[in-house]
Amino acid sequence: MTATAADTSATPTGHPQRWLILGVICLAQLTVLLDNTVLNVAIPSLSTSIDASSADIQWMINAYSLVQSGLLLTAGSASDRYGRKKMLAAGLALFGIGSLAAGLSQSAGQLIAARAGMGVGGALLMTTTLAVVVQIFDNEERVKAIGLWATVNSLGFAAGPLIGGLMLDHFWWGSIFLINIPVAALGLVAVLILVPESKNPLGDRPDLLGALLSTVGMTGVVYAIISGPGHGWTSAHVLVSAAVGLAFLAAFARWELSIPYPMLDMHFFRNQKFTGAVAGSILVAFGMGGSLFLLTQHLQFVLGYGPLEAGLRIAPLALSVIVLNVAGVGARLMPKLGVPKTIAVGMAANAAGLAAIALLGGEHYSGMLLGLVVMGAGIAVSMPAMANTLMSAIPPEKAGVGAGVNGTLAEFGNGLGVAVLGAVLNSRFAALVPSVVGAASLPAALAAAGDDAERSRISDAFASGLETSQLVGAAAVLAGGLLAAALLARAERADATVEPVPAA
Repeated sequence: MTATAADTSATPTGHPQRWLILGVICLAQLTVLLDNTVLNVAIPSLSTSIDASSADIQWMINAYSLVQSGLLLTAGSASDRYGRKKMLAAGLALFGIGSLAAGLSQSAGQLIAARAGMGVGGALLMTTTLAVVVQIFDNEERVKAIGLWATVNSLGFAAGPLIGGLMLDHFWWGSIFLINIPVAALGLVAVLILVPESKNPLGDRPDLLGALLSTVGMTGVVYAIISGPGHGWTSAHVLVSAAVGLAFLAAFARWELSIPYPMLDMHFFRNQKFTGAVAGSILVAFGMGGSLFLLTQHLQFVLGYGPLEAGLRIAPLALSVIVLNVAGVGARLMPKLGVPKTIAVGMAANAAGLAAIALLGGEHYSGMLLGLVVMGAGIAVSMPAMANTLMSAIPPEKAGVGAGVNGTLAEFGNGLGVAVLGAVLNSRFAALVPSVVGAASLPAALAAAGDDAERSRISDAFASGLETSQLVGAAAVLAGGLLAAALLARAERADATVEPVPAA
């Protein structure tokens, strides 16, 4: 820990090129975040061009998120020990190579593998960008810098569908990945020239077994969720996958408790502030990731918009987040309401937005627009409060681990949202049109329909499935927000009772 402090003090406070470096870092961060959502608008193209099923498409999205979330904690530890600049450069290089492989893929399997490779590069980028920001800014400017860094996260969610739609309007689906290559190359050159090196040679060594156990465990659980509608929830295929996933996650928890250099210190979960922030962070990412996965299909399959039009109509979600973040609405609410109430209000607005999209946006975009703005307001209020709470619940010497935990929660929640809400959609759709061949995929079901009346019935069933899955997401987000607020309020009361002891 002494080495960490010395390392920080050795770096000049307020790097002279800090704002230029922040711009480079945000560019690298934006590239990674775009690929969390850019694939959503390509779903119709992938369904026809490479004959991808709904499960294939979910894996194309989840392969990226799962690999990235499984490696974030290890990537953060490795960057602390071996050099943050080195890991940032390696992440950009790997991400660019993975993007090239994805853009040139000829089958669903190849694209899934390429997306997994991109996830490795993304993990290195996600952890090292925040670590470098903390390193080059002093205490006074760091809050503003992290706020801008966080705003880029929201911009990534908005720009992904928009840029994807723009590319698909003029080029084939592979262009949404190839556009990453010049950005990654530019970022790599800028990182090598501008970003200062920093590391803690005495830091904890990477927990490779922990990374393997957590990645396999999460993959097994999400695979079971994705496979449920097609194979049956009680089938051996699903149950074995779920059992293997849970067993690996249990082994991960036990391993982390038994080693002196855990990737994730399980004792953090004894802190109610940490647990509350974890619950809220997962559910925000769950609702946002799952809803974007559903919204792009709703706009294109049900309302009939093209890819670019769909991307433009999703943009108000992130634009409202960006405007409110820049205005500092969440930061001003926290002192007035307190952290638990701020999170409860934000998560309730998030859930209300999801419910409005489901109930009011079924046939017209106006109802969906209202839901998107309300949802964005909820995210802008709740996310900064939860991030601050999570980081404050972890000792300062573990700040790098805290950044990794925050990124892991976001990625895992996003992947889980796509898997769970996608599974609800597929189950409901298949139940409403059981007689249609290929009912698990809307384009295949429409192609198999015999007449216009049957096609109309299939489209209505798909819209009903979307509504059900969006309402499930709203209920999960609301429950998560109330749970997080209750845990944080309880923790604050506990802190208040022990505070007088030191004064005595």
